[in-house]
Amino acid sequence: MARRAKGEGSIYQRQDGYWVASLRWGNRRTTVYATTKQEAVSKLQELQRAAHTLGRLPDPARLTVRDYLTLWLEQAAQRLKVKTLANYQGLAEHLITPHLGAIKLTRLNGLTLANYFARLTKENISPFRQRQAFALLHKALGDAVRWGLIPHNPATTIDRPKPKGQRRTIWTPQQVTIFLRAVEVGKGGQYADLFAFLLASGCRLGEALGLTWRDIDWQAGTVRIERQITEVAGKPIEGRPKSEAGIRTVALPSWGLATLQRQRARVREWQLKSDNPFAPGWQHCFVTGIGSMPEATNLRRAFRRLCEVLGLPPLRLHDLRHTNLSLLAASGVPVKDLQQRAGHSSATLTLSVYLHAAEDGDRKAAQMLEFLAGH
Repeated sequence: MARRAKGEGSIYQRQDGYWVASLRWGNRRTTVYATTKQEAVSKLQELQRAAHTLGRLPDPARLTVRDYLTLWLEQAAQRLKVKTLANYQGLAEHLITPHLGAIKLTRLNGLTLANYFARLTKENISPFRQRQAFALLHKALGDAVRWGLIPHNPATTIDRPKPKGQRRTIWTPQQVTIFLRAVEVGKGGQYADLFAFLLASGCRLGEALGLTWRDIDWQAGTVRIERQITEVAGKPIEGRPKSEAGIRTVALPSWGLATLQRQRARVREWQLKSDNPFAPGWQHCFVTGIGSMPEATNLRRAFRRLCEVLGLPPLRLHDLRHTNLSLLAASGVPVKDLQQRAGHSSATLTLSVYLHAAEDGDRKAAQMLEFLAGH
């Protein structure tokens, strides 16, 4: 019988029905167990990737949380989106390893994690960042269980940090009207129609920036969302929407289509004056005067300044999406239709975000009708 090559490993079934995956690397052997052959194959492949990454099999008795997160992030890079990976790397470096990094992975338990999150609260780390850190730890420690490095996931023994008990800030229909009238008469600068499009479509900023002219059906009054732009380390990265549900067709009101028509005229003028009118950047609907992708920092600054000039409550750019969907929820649009428009993967998520708007529906529906009558 031919001898197995280094790192090939073996899989077999015990008499009690459990499957065993075993891998020898150098002088060390690691064995993991599974209930099905497919699960055993998956665990063996994960051990092999870990061994190739480290140049050795991970030793649970010596592996610290810092070492393990480094290993896990290298593995996760193969399946995570660029922005998600960058966010996880930042969380691990700045929020997790300074507190937990020196602890042996096998000694990490629920009490240690509970104390860790209590300390983050004392340090005034926002609930949102705490929930992000919890999500990372939950995923990473779950993989450690699957790799046979620890017997159970300690993150499952503590509660997920609770979000702040506050509603999202949105504009009223009357405030929306003030904003749209200002944009229609040319106030607001070169990005005003981008802001109006976010309000008309309920799209995420990255989805709007990913929009190209061929994604617009002018006769039907719809846009097709198939890609998004995310900013990583100051550079725009094009990718797919957050989930398959994010690939969708969104209908626009007439004034929303008008924002795109104004933007098309503006971009054509810029393109004709450009030194490189055939650059690929001009295919996108929302660009700068030189055909490049606008930076998120500049967009936020421009929107904040516009709110101040118009005397409107300051919002985050993402709150324009919430304004659109909340007003629709308040006017009685069914949850299933809201879910599809928002690009949510489940109706549960849609309900959790916009239920408060639906509860105020009767009063706001009347306001919405007044708003629609004005357009």
